[in-house]
Amino acid sequence: MEFVATDKAPSAIGPYSQATVAGNLVFTAGQIALDPATMEMVGSDVTQQTERVLANLTAVLEAAGAGLGAVVKTTVYLADMADFQAMNEVYARHFGDHKPARAAVQAAALPKSALVEIDAIAVIR
Repeated sequence: MEFVATDKAPSAIGPYSQATVAGNLVFTAGQIALDPATMEMVGSDVTQQTERVLANLTAVLEAAGAGLGAVVKTTVYLADMADFQAMNEVYARHFGDHKPARAAVQAAALPKSALVEIDAIAVIR
């Protein structure tokens, strides 16, 4: 088992790794809209936050030797399910024709009052 760390994504804000590699699988921690340089939340709406979340997720996956095209499953956590459509538009743009399995749930609260958090499982080829 290997633990992934990159300065291109926010450092962990608790006792966990940005991602763990086990065999040829990558399990990412949930990513929120933190700017990796400042560790401050960015974006005032779910569209802006989803853009940052997916940039962070991409950086973690790339540090592990994968990428969005290698993702097999994501979980999307929304502070408000009414934001689903706006999040989904950004998500679809980033994943393109690649359509991994996905769950989307509304959470009572997310870290740092985030509007969206996404984690992923990917395959290293």
